[in-house]
Amino acid sequence: MGTSVFAADAITGAVQKQPLNWHAIIMFFAFVAFTMGITYWAARRTKSTADFYTAGGGISGFQNGLAIAGDYMSAASFLGISAMVFDTGYDGLIYSIGFLVGWPVMLFLIAERLRNLGKFTFSDVASYRLQQTPVRCFSATGTLVVVALYLIAQMVGAGKLIQLLFGMNYTSAVVLVGILMVMYVAFGGMLATTWVQIIKAVLLLSGATFMAVMVLYYADFSFEKLFSQSVAIHAKGSAIMHPGGLVSNPVDAVSLGIALMFGTAGLPHVLMRFFTVADAKEARKSAFYATGFMGYFYILTFIIGFGAIMLVLNKPEFMTTVMKDGQPVTQLIGGSNMAAIHLSHAVGGNIFLGFMSAVAFATILAVVAGLTLSGASAVSHDIYSKVIKKGVASSRDEFRVSRITTFILGILAILLGILFEKQNIAFMVGLAFSIAASANFPVLLLSMFWKGLTTRGAVIGGGLGLLSAVTMILLGPTVWVDVLGHEHALFPYKNPAIFSVTLAFVSIWFFSITDKSKNAQEERSKFEAQFVRSMTGIGISKASDH
Repeated sequence: MGTSVFAADAITGAVQKQPLNWHAIIMFFAFVAFTMGITYWAARRTKSTADFYTAGGGISGFQNGLAIAGDYMSAASFLGISAMVFDTGYDGLIYSIGFLVGWPVMLFLIAERLRNLGKFTFSDVASYRLQQTPVRCFSATGTLVVVALYLIAQMVGAGKLIQLLFGMNYTSAVVLVGILMVMYVAFGGMLATTWVQIIKAVLLLSGATFMAVMVLYYADFSFEKLFSQSVAIHAKGSAIMHPGGLVSNPVDAVSLGIALMFGTAGLPHVLMRFFTVADAKEARKSAFYATGFMGYFYILTFIIGFGAIMLVLNKPEFMTTVMKDGQPVTQLIGGSNMAAIHLSHAVGGNIFLGFMSAVAFATILAVVAGLTLSGASAVSHDIYSKVIKKGVASSRDEFRVSRITTFILGILAILLGILFEKQNIAFMVGLAFSIAASANFPVLLLSMFWKGLTTRGAVIGGGLGLLSAVTMILLGPTVWVDVLGHEHALFPYKNPAIFSVTLAFVSIWFFSITDKSKNAQEERSKFEAQFVRSMTGIGISKASDH
């Protein structure tokens, strides 16, 4: 395939000789050049804050559905879920199902009302009839924490991919991704991000379909043969067809389900996409199309994961031996997160490997751009424009703050990507979903459907949900043991959602019903007007309207 280079191993840092894949590198640079062209085109059409944050509301429902699917089919979906199936078999399906089941909630409860009430961010909705300053500060904080955790998974996936392609140091690979991310967002805004997401969604669905068909071809289009051969090859044997290997603890299992189902409706970069369409009808179409595209894609990832077991596992060209704790260990080159990439080589050779590598990188870059944009908008629109400047900031100043925030988020993403190098990327996204489900979702849902919600309840209850989720993640096995190196975790469960989401809802209810202030009474009286607008989209005058 080309000249040999030295690549750092994913787990131990050991150095091994790997050939440079020129097909992948050429396609990689071709895609980067193409998307830079899109960014230049979008930058010339981005004249206002509405253009920057929401592409001027000019995206159709079908286009936005593809873009949402592109946003959602992230490194966690393509690389992470296939890696989980590769490692644990049947249980890897829990994440793909969990990522999908949140969409009926979005389709039937959130999408239409969100579009009717909001303008740029979900804070617009949460603060609609409440006090602007405290609610926007809380919402922006929740957004930034979710964005930071979600960014980790994408940066790890991108770093491993570029490390595999170029044989470069992992840290350098993460820095390269961070620089490209900042350029896309700072100059192209939502219009560039949307079209990169649409293009990569089409390419990813096409490539994943080909991979799944080829896997079935090698299995004679027999799932029985696919599974039986995988069982025969895998070190865990028939255990890969049994549930409970990945999430054996019932508390963790229920927590994970809650996080994935409700976290979807609290992800700021996904919610932001519903403001890019013209009206509520197009928002509903967006959710409908996105659900269909993603449901199809998650079926493919399951086939791809088992296909990697059958066609990649224990094949000398894809495996390497490294020293771990003084013992030789045989593992997949680049780690299990690269299972789908190696499978593309097995079924399509160097050219298809190059194509899927470029598409995987596009997948990560588009999601990272969307995340960064939502984080930047939380700071520039919610904090700077609405809180600090009381709604009178100029577009030029908002642009400036947004771009400064983008640079800061880029640096943060690079540092977190380096720190969490060894974590499974689907699992890291699951933790981001836990925080979104604990902090953003309860406040968003109750602001639209419960008359009794007050500012005090939203801020204190949502804040407790956010704080408890973050604290339990930090003290749990993922960070306290795996990252910080302690022997035992202070909090025993990997997924905190069952505790933090419950705490958030109960706290919001309690602190709202015990709020007897004059402001609380006024906020309750505005509910009917808000509900009418959320259902019909008819504008209703109010003091804090956008």
